[in-house]
Parts: sequence; C-alpha cells; structure tokens
Amino acid sequence: MINEYKTSVKKVDNEEKMSGMAIFTSDIRMDNALFAIPVRSTVSHGKILKINVPSLPRGYYFISAKDIVKENVCNIIASDWPVFADKEVNYKGETIGLIIGRKKLTCLSLAKDVHIEYEELEPVYEMKNSYVHKEFNKGNIEVFKNAKKVFSESFETGYQEHIYLEPQGMLMWLDGNKITIKASMQCPFYIKKAVERTLGCDSSRVRVIQPAVGGAFGGKEHYPSLMAAQLATAIVKIKKPIKMIFDRKEDITFTTKRHPSKTDISAYLDDKDNILGVKVHVGIDGGAYIGCSMVVLSRALIACTNTYTFDNVEVSGDAYCTNKVPSAAYRGFGSPQSIFAMELFINHLADFLHVNPLELRNKYLVKTGDTSVTNGKFRDPIILKELMDKAMEMSDYKKKVVEYSKPGSFKGIGMSTFLHGCGFTGSGESTIIKAKVRIKKDKNDVVTFYTSQVDFGQGNRTTLKRIVVDTLGIPENQVIYDAPDTDKTLSTGPTAASRTIIIVGGLVGKAAQHLKEIWQDGVEQEIIEPYVAPSFIKWDEPTMQGDAYPGYAWGVNIVEVSVDPITYQVNIDGCWSTYDVGHAIDERIMIGQADGGLAQALGWAYLEKEEIENGVFKQKTLSDYVIPTMMDLPKMETAFIDNPFPYGAFGAKGAGELTFVGGAPAFCLALEQAINRKVHKIPATPEYIMELIEHGN
Repeated sequence: MINEYKTSVKKVDNEEKMSGMAIFTSDIRMDNALFAIPVRSTVSHGKILKINVPSLPRGYYFISAKDIVKENVCNIIASDWPVFADKEVNYKGETIGLIIGRKKLTCLSLAKDVHIEYEELEPVYEMKNSYVHKEFNKGNIEVFKNAKKVFSESFETGYQEHIYLEPQGMLMWLDGNKITIKASMQCPFYIKKAVERTLGCDSSRVRVIQPAVGGAFGGKEHYPSLMAAQLATAIVKIKKPIKMIFDRKEDITFTTKRHPSKTDISAYLDDKDNILGVKVHVGIDGGAYIGCSMVVLSRALIACTNTYTFDNVEVSGDAYCTNKVPSAAYRGFGSPQSIFAMELFINHLADFLHVNPLELRNKYLVKTGDTSVTNGKFRDPIILKELMDKAMEMSDYKKKVVEYSKPGSFKGIGMSTFLHGCGFTGSGESTIIKAKVRIKKDKNDVVTFYTSQVDFGQGNRTTLKRIVVDTLGIPENQVIYDAPDTDKTLSTGPTAASRTIIIVGGLVGKAAQHLKEIWQDGVEQEIIEPYVAPSFIKWDEPTMQGDAYPGYAWGVNIVEVSVDPITYQVNIDGCWSTYDVGHAIDERIMIGQADGGLAQALGWAYLEKEEIENGVFKQKTLSDYVIPTMMDLPKMETAFIDNPFPYGAFGAKGAGELTFVGGAPAFCLALEQAINRKVHKIPATPEYIMELIEHGN
C-alpha cells in the first residue's frame, strides 16, 4: 500500500467483529418469538381473485392486506409499493401475506400450502413504459444543427446483487405499548416512519435500535422499511415478538438490485472536430414500483458528463416500469451507469477522430470555475491532473499503453477518471433531511453524542468518534458513541449518499467545537447542532438546475488485464487508484473503502451476471451468482492526495460511493486494448468476449 496509515487508529468494533462476539439480528433470541415466512406471488402480473389459506394449527396466523391498520403502502420516496399485494401483483415474489408461528419449518410448509387464484395479465419485461421522465439542458442545443459530424453509441449495464455478508433480517416486539425493532438496516428513521405510516400511530409508539449490521451497500436503505411495515401489521394483531430472517437464496431472488441501464450518447462536432455539445439519454429499469428510482435517475443524469465540461448538453432520462423485482439503492446510486457510458464513449470518440484518447480527455477535463451540467459551479480546487499523473506514475501507464498495443499481446491497461457528488442532491439536506446532532456532557465530564448513522462495516463508529475526540482534545474513553436508537437520538438522516462524513461528520465537528467553546468542568451541558447548507447552494428540483451538491470527491482508477485467447477468461493483473476525498481522517479505513469499492466494481464489470427469465432471476445462489474473491484480484495500490474541503470535518468529503464508480470503465478500457474490440455492455463475460473477438463490434 502507498499509505503508511499515519493518521489511523484501531477501529472501535475491531475486537467484537474479529472475535465473533458481535450480536447480529439473527443472533438475538427471545423465548416466545414467532417466525414469519412470506407468501409470495407466483406470477409476474395478475389480478388476485382468491387467496385460499389452509386450516392453520393453533398459534399460527396468516397476515395479509386485510389486516392493514391504516395505509397499505410502504413509505419510501415514492408511495406506490404496497405493504402486501392486495388486488393485483406486479412481480413474481411480491409479498401477498405472511405465515407466522412458533416453528419455522412448519411456517415454511404452511406457506407452500397457501393457494392463490389469479387472472393472469400480460407482463412487461422490456424497458418501454416510462413512469418517471426527466430532462434539462445546458447552453444552447440549437448549435447541434451546425454539426459537421455526429458520433453516437449506446451502452448497457446489468443487474447487480448486493451480496452483503448478512442477509435481510428483522426482529420486532412490543415493549408495553411501544413497537420495538432491531434489524439489519441502514436507516433507522426510515423504518420508524414506515411503521408509523402503515399503522397510523404516534411517533412515540415506535422505537428502532441498531444491532450489529453485516454490510448493506444500499440494499438495506429501503427494503427493511417494507419488512417493518409487514411485521408491524402482524404484531398489532398477534402481540408477540416476531422474527423474519431471509436465507441467501431468498435474499438474492426477491430483494432490490442495482438498476439495469441503457445509455445513448451523441457527440456533435464542428469542421475542426471540436465538440459542439453532447446529447445523453439514460434509461433505467425500475422494476414493478418506483420506490427511489426517480432519485437514482436524477443522480445518473447529473453525473452523465462525468469529469468533462461541454458547453452545450441535452440531457434526458427515463425510469421504466417492468414486471420485475423493484430496483433501488446500490453504491453509487445511478452514477456508475452513466459514468461507465461516458468514459467508454470519450475513448471511442477519440478513436473515431484518430486522436490520442488522453489528449482528448484532457482537452475537456473539468476545471475549477467551470459550469456543471446542471448549470451549477465547480467552486473548489480540482486536482484531477495531479490524480492522473500520480496514478500513471504508480502503474507505469504510458509505457504499458505502448507495449500492450503490439499485436498478439492480449494484454491491456485502462484508465478512468470520475467524480461523485456528496450528500443529498441540491437542497435535499436542508429541506428534506434537516439533520440535527445532539452532544451531551455529564457532571463527570463524560461526553456522549448521538447520530442516526449506521456502521455496517465502513467504520462510522470509529471516524465520527474520532472527530469528537480530536476536536475536544480529550481521551477516547471519555467519549461515548453508541449505535443509533430512535428514542435517544434526533435524526441525522440516512446512512447513504456519501453523506455521513461530509454532512454528519461536519455537524459532529461543529457541535464538538461549540461544546469546547462553552466547556465548564463538572457541569452538565448539551449542544444541538442543526445542518445549515452553504449559502452558495441554489437548486431548483423541478428543472434540475443549480448546484447539485455542496462538494465533489474525485478519483482515478487504472486497471491492467490479460485475456486468455482460448478460454476468453480475463485475469486482472494490477489495480492502481488515486483519490481526492478532501482529507482522509483515517487512512486505513479509507483503504478499506477504496479496495472494497473497486473489487465490487470489478465484479459488476466482468463476473456478476444476473439474468431475468420469465420474471425470475436465473442466478439464485452464490454458486451461480459469481463475485470476485481474493484469488481474482491483484494487489491494489492506492494513494490519497490531500485537498481539504472547507465545509467538512477536518476537510473531509464523502468517499463510500466514489470508490465504486470508476472500476468498470477502467476495466473495460483495459479489456478493449487486450482484445482490440470495443465494449458496449457489462458484465463482459467470456461469452461476450468470445462474440467480440470472433464477430467484431
């Protein structure tokens, strides 16, 4: 590794995780707890005519839409996903009801005996019915009419399964009149609001407590809200603790995925081959319900020009309704799809124009002061050139590009540049989230602070606590930072959107600084710190115009590959990365984010194939859905270049999603050089590579 971890500390959850002592949802035991097994639709689209439930043994229950207390809707961003399918089903596997009882095996057997009569309707599996459309322009698109040449291409990306270590799971019980929930989750207050809405109950009646969580990557941002609304409906009737834990096959088959996409890009050129402007359309497969697809689409469109500045841009996009499992949040949240397309496109355009790809990219590389695609402004120092130079030096990129261009080498090296906006889009942080951090000091001068940020492996407990310790200048054992509990903390928003350190960490730092300024030994003191957006943020959501984010993180990935010309298998021989995450508060944690994010991106690029056949995923287990292992990955070298952000704690910006978005295009550009063919879709499996080599583009 490039870094020496001079600013790293021991993770606070290191011992409990490594010793196996961490308590996850499935580890929690309650003597009288019942098990819940979903009864799922067996057709992709149809009207429910009748639900035939077998005679249930004493102490077993069937819970369905008829038991809904207030609203049969899951409180996500769009309110179109029912808690239980009622009159109609829209994808295979949609939950129609729950069988609940004492023995899990008995529940499984009874669930199979529930027979549902349908009037089957024609399902739609193709991206043709748009339920969300967005469009905006930059500059004057009328100049496109003056173009002397037009270069156009299309790119496709597939599904991706989260494969978090711990599958979806939830435990719910009554504590007096209060519904209490522990779950494998990202967003405690999302779950709390979902239950309140479904039951129509007061906020004081719902409490969410975070246990240990084994990974998420976006997959536990919204789906646990659906599970919570289902179990809450049941617990009101049954009044006993209920546990619902998915096995891996169930998790892969029925939970949300990364949106498949199709991106069309055209470049309009003048008589000197200058780019007059570009036109981009991004289509994403949202599945049966909108959920959060409109936000994923927005982020894909905002990122569509990636690290390049074009004077004139026409942008549009659609989220399509299909009778498939709903797509939702996944690390990068739309930007990996559009950045993959733009990075390959700019290189293919260079080939079309017979110019050096690096020279073309540098010509349009974004600079401080440039106007973004949404007509905002890049205000902070942009050090992309430094990042590129460092990455090329680490990898010996320029020498290898020449060397691997020789016929018959079947080796290649590819470089991607990329950015990622940190925090909720536009004014979302100030008008929707409205985060507040609470920090308290007791008479013994012990400091406790509260956030709703979930540590599911990325190191939040360590980094946020460190911000307080370093700001106050007190020993670590004098600061307490417990897992989120909605009865104790104000909402600081979801653990998503690369916002934890830049937004919540910034708030934590401000609160600690304010406490330091008024500190009185031996006196109880409390600070509540509300989020205040930087004054320059101006955003109009309907038109998608203005400053989309308070700040951007930046990166460069270089990937080296070799291809077996007989088996078409790809071997990854090297990975080098440089990042601007502002200031890395803990470099070891950042290395973990960087290596993990890139590994996940490489899996999406060439291994992780997930296909739908008649509305059902063909790959359902870790035997047929293949992810990278240590045997598939080389040593990764990573460097961070300090570029402190004025609004983040200690100059930090977001990083969790950034480390994913550049891996796929870097891999594919390396693959293109190795096989002398252009790639237009991922995953680039051996079968696809064989087609390219044998039949051309």
